[in-house]
This record gives sequence, C-alpha cells and structure tokens, in this order.
Amino acid sequence: MAKGHRSQIKRARNANKDTRPSAKLSYARMSVQKACYVLDVIRGKDVKTALGILTYNPRYASSVIKKLLESAIANAENNNGMSADNLYIAECYANKAPTMKRIRPRAQGRAYRIEKRTSHISIVLDER
Repeated sequence: MAKGHRSQIKRARNANKDTRPSAKLSYARMSVQKACYVLDVIRGKDVKTALGILTYNPRYASSVIKKLLESAIANAENNNGMSADNLYIAECYANKAPTMKRIRPRAQGRAYRIEKRTSHISIVLDER
C-alpha cells in the first residue's frame, strides 16, 4: 500500500513530469497492428530521416503519423525552444482504443459482427 494521503501521493506522482516534447493522436481510425508497422520503422531515427521515410511510405498510417510527427516537432520548437536539427524519436507507440461494433447481414437471416478498430498513437521526441 502507498504511504500518505491521496493528495500527497498525487503531488509526488505529478512532481516528476516528463518534459520531453510529445504529440498524441487519440481515436485514430486504424488498428494498432497497422500503426505499429509504420512506428517500428521510424523508432530511434532523427526527425529529418523519419519525415523522409513517412513521406514515401505507401501505407495509410504513414500519412497520419507524419502529421503527428510534424506536430511534435512544432511543439518542441515553440514550447521547449529546441532546434529541429538535434531532435530524434525517443518513443513512439500505439495503444488500443475503443472498437466500433457494426453488423454485417449474412445469408439466412444471420448477422456477422464487424469490428472497426481504433488506436491512440503517441510520439515522444528528445534532443541528442
């Protein structure tokens, strides 16, 4: 069990905030697996190389992740005063989001379920 009052525990947890620039996209209309194919390619690379990879990658997820990466770069420059030349992708991951359930009519009055999956995508940058 944790020691102290609930407010003390919250204060201690919020004291060590991550100050690295980041961007998060919630409820992206793609599955986690499809997003991770693209995220695995750019993880650990500098932002200039990652933008080049995302520009010419034919997957749908790459266009969405490219906009998210550009947003993270803008956050780093405007909020943290960092230079875009020194930035690299420290973390990038996709988490599962709520799934939309739809019904597909089938033969003899049956109904099959279609699951339209969504994901939360996060990118965290850092300076070299």
